Amino acid sequence: MKTKGLLLVAAVSWLFFTNAVHAQKGIRIGYIDMSYILENVPEYNEASSELETKVQKWKVEIEAELKEVEEMRKDLNNERVLLTKELIEEREEDIFFKEKEILEYQQKRFGPNGDLFIQKKRLVQPVQDQVFVAVQEIAKNKKYDFVFDKSADLVMLYSADRFDISDQVLLRINRASKRKQLNSKKDKKALERAEKRNAEQETEVSDREREAQKRLSEREQLLAERKAQRDSIRAAKKKEFEERRARLLELQKRKKDSIKTLKTQRENLKNNDSSSDADSRKDND
Repeated sequence: MKTKGLLLVAAVSWLFFTNAVHAQKGIRIGYIDMSYILENVPEYNEASSELETKVQKWKVEIEAELKEVEEMRKDLNNERVLLTKELIEEREEDIFFKEKEILEYQQKRFGPNGDLFIQKKRLVQPVQDQVFVAVQEIAKNKKYDFVFDKSADLVMLYSADRFDISDQVLLRINRASKRKQLNSKKDKKALERAEKRNAEQETEVSDREREAQKRLSEREQLLAERKAQRDSIRAAKKKEFEERRARLLELQKRKKDSIKTLKTQRENLKNNDSSSDADSRKDND
């Protein structure tokens, strides 16, 4: 790996030396960052996420099997004094074969030629093919003599941003993906107009779109804050009304209770007076 990197560094040094000697030829060199490109291709990220889910499932399966082996070994140690030599050997053989199966499964999933390696390769290959086609087109149109991959074994001690064509490659990949998804003539014409813009112009358009989206988000946030403020005022007024209504109802209830109590007292007093008069007449008789 180091030897390969050193050879690439030597090749780049030779290229720059050649460029200095033959300045009149104007050798053009560009580079891409494959890691950056992969991170910004939605299809690759979705597939990577699905693969990661599978990987986690495989790890859980292996951990469960290892735990089972540990339990088998623990049980054997606890029961060893009660078992015959033949039974001990048989149990140890079961543990050995179980561990062998787990190791084979690990190699099948995570080995050098396992499922993880193969599926990662399948994920990267389509993007690499698209990058290769895009680089060929850009190099031909922009007259690049050499294009390197920054994320490969090449050790780039310094690289000026103006030589980075990763965004241009991404632009072409995204446009190719959109082109496959479009059906209407209107959308296709809009894409054709967009494809006439270069990467710098596309960046300016993206910046304007982001700024417009930012203003829209700020407006929506302001409207949301105003709505929340109105809702808060309404809630406070409603609460005040409910409290005032509850107080009025309480006062009305107290008034009714007082009138009822007063009537009861009057009735009792009247009954007492009637009883007293009756007793007086009886005494006179």
